[in-house]
Formats: sequence, C-alpha cells, structure tokens
Amino acid sequence: MAKTKTMDDLFLDTLKDIYYAEKRILRALPKMARAAEAPELKEAFLKHRDETQGQIDRLVQVFEAIGKPARGKTCDAIEGIVAEGEEIMEEYAGTPALDAGLIAAAQAVEHYEITRYGTLKAWAMELGQPEAAALLDETLQEETKTDKDLSALAKNGANRRAQDMKKATA
Repeated sequence: MAKTKTMDDLFLDTLKDIYYAEKRILRALPKMARAAEAPELKEAFLKHRDETQGQIDRLVQVFEAIGKPARGKTCDAIEGIVAEGEEIMEEYAGTPALDAGLIAAAQAVEHYEITRYGTLKAWAMELGQPEAAALLDETLQEETKTDKDLSALAKNGANRRAQDMKKATA
C-alpha cells in the first residue's frame, strides 16, 4: 500500500524542485550575461547570479530549519524555460532583438520562481515553520524586484532598440 502523502511531503518536494532550479539558473546566468549586448543587461545578469548564490544559501537554511538535507530534484519546468532561453541566444545572436528576447527569457524564470517562493512561503506558514517562511519571503522579495528591474530594462532600452532597428530597415 502506498504511503499517504502529506503537506509536509509536498513542501519538501517543492523545496527540492526550487533548489534544483536555482542551481540550474546559477549555471545559465553567466551564459546570458555573455550573450547580452547592452552593458546594463550584462550587469543585471551578473548581479542576479550573485543574488542566486545567496538564494541557494538561504534554501540550505530552509532545509536545515525543517531538519532535512539540502537536495535537489530535477525540475522539468526550469529545464524547459532555460532551453527556451538558449534557443533565443542561438536564433537571435547578433540581432537587435537579442536583448529583448533575453529579458523575456529571464522574466519567464523570474515568474516561475515567484510562484514557487510564494507557494512555499504560504505552506511554511501553514506548517508552523515561521523561520522557513521568513527565509522564503526574503527570496520572494528579491525575485519580485528582479522582475521589476528586468521590465524597466526592457521598456527603457531593449524593446526600444529592437523596435528602432525595425523602423530603420523599413
């Protein structure tokens, strides 16, 4: 007979999922920084790489707070999102639309992370894990800020540059 799964099990499985995702993102960000054309976008990706390392460290603290070892579990969703970003880097390399595409790919990652951290924070509170909830909320706030910063880079630069090139060739 199969073991009945609990909210604790779901919390742990989802925590493993985001731990894997953060480690995968940490490997992808330097590639995105190298591919980016605009210096401010390169800088944003490198800054987020450093933040991501801190988020991984914070996740280790969450695992410790719940008395479990820090282990990842393959996250098919982040693998797909990262693959889409790699496809953009290949297909749009050297074009004015590259940075806009990179930002869109990065925001897909951010939105995934925001949903995961929001859910995990809520579950941690339900499970009586306020220390874990506080750590998860700290990361949630960083991810939300990064998403807003990426939107500003798109609106104030990358999207406009891609559109201006279209007008110049029309």
